Amino acid sequence: MSKASYKIAVLPGDGIGPEVIDASIQVLNHVAENNGIGIETEYFDAGAKHYEKTGHSITPEDMDKVGEADAMLLGAMGDPVIRHPDGTEINPQIEMREYYGLFASLRPARLYPEVPTNVRSTDIDMVVIRETTEGLFAGRLDPMIPSDEESSDRLTITRATSEKLFRLAFDLAATRKETHGTPGKVTLLDKANVLRSNAFMRKVFKEIALEYPELQNECQYIDSGSMMLVTNPERFDVVVTENVFGDITSEIAAGVVGGLGVAPSGDVSLEHGVFQPCHGTAPDIAGQGVANPVATILSVAMMLEWLGQQHNDERLLRAATDVTEATKAVLSEGIATRDLGGDRNTQEVTSAVIERLAKSVSVV
Repeated sequence: MSKASYKIAVLPGDGIGPEVIDASIQVLNHVAENNGIGIETEYFDAGAKHYEKTGHSITPEDMDKVGEADAMLLGAMGDPVIRHPDGTEINPQIEMREYYGLFASLRPARLYPEVPTNVRSTDIDMVVIRETTEGLFAGRLDPMIPSDEESSDRLTITRATSEKLFRLAFDLAATRKETHGTPGKVTLLDKANVLRSNAFMRKVFKEIALEYPELQNECQYIDSGSMMLVTNPERFDVVVTENVFGDITSEIAAGVVGGLGVAPSGDVSLEHGVFQPCHGTAPDIAGQGVANPVATILSVAMMLEWLGQQHNDERLLRAATDVTEATKAVLSEGIATRDLGGDRNTQEVTSAVIERLAKSVSVV
């Protein structure tokens, strides 16, 4: 049911993270006021710099507290020069996925007007769903005997997670078909011709597909499917795949619609949602005020839509549409940062989105 106000846990992170988070919070507060939505934000320290100071990427206490919020909004996190003793980067996002069972990462890829792309397609509107708790990440913390001769990782697919993942994918395809007029099609990308785990994953996919006879479904091998994402991206609606395959293909999808600067994401379970841009911390431009805020602003739109669905709150759904359409309008006017061929800075793009919201939305 809808609520009087919603609590958002905000984790700005590293590099350009605080800058794009500041931009997105400006937009969130504006659209919330326009639609009569109460928003409470609580900020938490997390990321590589926090690890450098405290030895924790996020403290256990804060890990518990962020989950008490209605949703979590993250900036970029990590720093290539700050690493764990085993050489891996600091990624509290992965810890949050595992802690809260965020089994699916939703990564929309939509081609907006005036955003430059190197592909010829003009009608691209897909969502790549990456499984995020198992697959080739399943053995991430397995004990390992140090060796200079070999190393290995474990790939595990379970029925329980796959069934949740595929039902989410088909439900999303149905919603998109109803609300956006998309085809209502789910594509599984796998390597079922070689990997037994992927053959099992395909088997479960086909079983779940039978529950949705009104929707289309297909299975493609990951290699040919990756090629199609570049050569024929408009054929895809909802794409679902294993953890590492999804990590790669979601960035391919982002690349064909203009890059990570316009790529939002949401990591979700049935109860929790964490929303963040797909891009990294870009330490080379941090503090210069030139970071592209669009991916984070669109992540706010995703967060509002998810909250609206979770709480059956039309105000939130309306606000999500407002943010998406305002951002689309700003991009269509050529108001963009330099990564998209423009000459505007972070605040100028943010202010343009807010101005568009003010012009097109009446206060409730």
